[in-house]
Amino acid sequence: MKEFASFPKATQRYIRRSLDIAFGRRDALTCWARDEGEAASIRAQTRLYKQLDALRLQVPDDSGLDTIDPFMGLLITLTAFDLGQDRIPNFAAYRFLYERLLGAGARSWLPAAFCAASALPHLHPDRRRVLLQSISESAATAPGWSNREPVFWPEWVEKVDVAAAA
Repeated sequence: MKEFASFPKATQRYIRRSLDIAFGRRDALTCWARDEGEAASIRAQTRLYKQLDALRLQVPDDSGLDTIDPFMGLLITLTAFDLGQDRIPNFAAYRFLYERLLGAGARSWLPAAFCAASALPHLHPDRRRVLLQSISESAATAPGWSNREPVFWPEWVEKVDVAAAA
C-alpha cells in the first residue's frame, strides 16, 4: 500500500482504471472517462486487455527461448500501449500494475518487456530516456524473483461524507 501511495495521483488513477478494465470490476467508461479522448483510450485499452487471459496462460515456466516468443511479443505490445498513455512514469509503477495484471509468475519477464517497450520509437526520446533510467541495475539484473502473489489491490473508493457517516 505504501508503494502505491508513493505514485503520482495520475498514476494511481491509471492503475485503478487498468485493473477495472482487466478484471471487469465496473463499467470503465462510466467510471473513468472524463472526456472523449479518455473514452477512446479506454476503448483501445479494453480491446488490448482482452488478450490478458491468454497471456496469463503463456507465462513461461523457465527461460527456454522456445517458449518466450508468443508471450514476450504480446507483453511488449501491451506494455508499449500502457507506457504510451503517459501515466506510468517509471519501472516501479509498471511492475506494480503488471504484477497484478499477470501474477507473480510473470515478474521475472517484466524488466525485459519494460526496457523493450521503453525503447520503441512511438515514445518521445526524452520520455524513453526517463523510462529507461528508472529501472535500477538491481531490477534489471536480479538473479531471482519472488513467486509470492501481490497482496494489495487498489480499488476505487467512493468519497464518504464524514459528517453524514458520524
